[in-house]
Amino acid sequence: MLRHRCPDPPLLDPPMDFAHSPETQARLAAVQRFMDDLIVPSLSDWDRYADAGVYPLDVLEPLKQQARALGLWNLFELPCLDYAPLAECMGRVAWAAEVFNSSAPDSGNMALLQAHGSALQQERWLVPLRAGEMRSCFAMSEPDVASSDATNIATVIVEDGADLVINGRKWFITGAAHPNCRLALVLGAEAAPPDDAGKHQRHGIVAVPMDTPGLSIERNIPVMDHQAVEGHCELVFRNVRVPRENRLGEPGAGFALAQARLGPGRIHHCMRSIGQCELALALMTERALERRSFGQRLADYANVQDWIAHSRIEIDQARWLVLHAAWRIDREGGAASRSEVSAIKLVAARLQTQVLDRAMQVFGAMGLSPDTPLARLWSWGRALRLMDGPDEVHLREVAKAEMRQAKARRGQHAMHLRHWMPPR
Repeated sequence: MLRHRCPDPPLLDPPMDFAHSPETQARLAAVQRFMDDLIVPSLSDWDRYADAGVYPLDVLEPLKQQARALGLWNLFELPCLDYAPLAECMGRVAWAAEVFNSSAPDSGNMALLQAHGSALQQERWLVPLRAGEMRSCFAMSEPDVASSDATNIATVIVEDGADLVINGRKWFITGAAHPNCRLALVLGAEAAPPDDAGKHQRHGIVAVPMDTPGLSIERNIPVMDHQAVEGHCELVFRNVRVPRENRLGEPGAGFALAQARLGPGRIHHCMRSIGQCELALALMTERALERRSFGQRLADYANVQDWIAHSRIEIDQARWLVLHAAWRIDREGGAASRSEVSAIKLVAARLQTQVLDRAMQVFGAMGLSPDTPLARLWSWGRALRLMDGPDEVHLREVAKAEMRQAKARRGQHAMHLRHWMPPR
């Protein structure tokens, strides 16, 4: 006789449904056609410019005009669950999202300006960003502090009359070297808060035009020995002075604004990563069918079949986890989805290095060369394990969420222990 009955599982209201709507299916088909017909054939032109250290505006601008004419523009503004398959499709080409005006860091900056920018800020910067007439960057990480804890940020923002004066150093600021980057949103520590304000209420985000006196790009930092033409830059702010009206939101709100910005952006990153893993798996399987060694195809070796099977299973697992996070963030917002977003950020970055590593092994030495996209995609996956927070921070967030739930239900499972205790 059972001594304990497990409670009925909670009903989901509404139930989870990740099926793409007809509208999303139509958009996905249109994006896929655009990728196949226009973007993929432009890869060699892009590489020719990029290898010369020149940003390929001559390649991008005509494509952007065509995307906008087709209504494939600012797609990131869709709900996360609707945008997720589009981001996966775009992710197969690293620069494709810019063609649809949906690339980071602009997508996050536009969302921030839309939600928290003043009418003047929106007119000055959001309108041209949405039109694709300019680009922007988000200046948060710093060289002298552990930026995974944003309360450490050392860049200082001081009020001086009608102005704000900024001093500090930022690095790995993506997009700052783009020729059309005209704006940096800068996270910094403001003057000492009131005694009752905590460490999360002492930061501000300030809009700083890139041509402001005192702001300089010190260098474009190579990542995994590759220098991106759009830049992962080190910026220095020496007495940079802007009007107070350039502050986003209220004084002390910068930390909360920065955290709100990161949630949807991490979902976008993860879906693009899954698209890159799908590309790697497709290349790996085709190579395994074509290449022969010791009298048989690589695809006939059990270990290669294991790599292919593990990759398919892991990609699908990651995709469903990301879609669940997107579904929840659409329904409940970023604060309620922090644990889910941390989980997918961790899973997607590790997935990319695993799948790309297997694909590179199947390709042999060719996989290490620029003759395939594999080496660059692997290095991007490795970078993702640090970008938007290192793995350890996201593991800690998931663990904290689990412990909060455990504390809330403490004692509910004690019956299980008594039930299985041996008789005395």
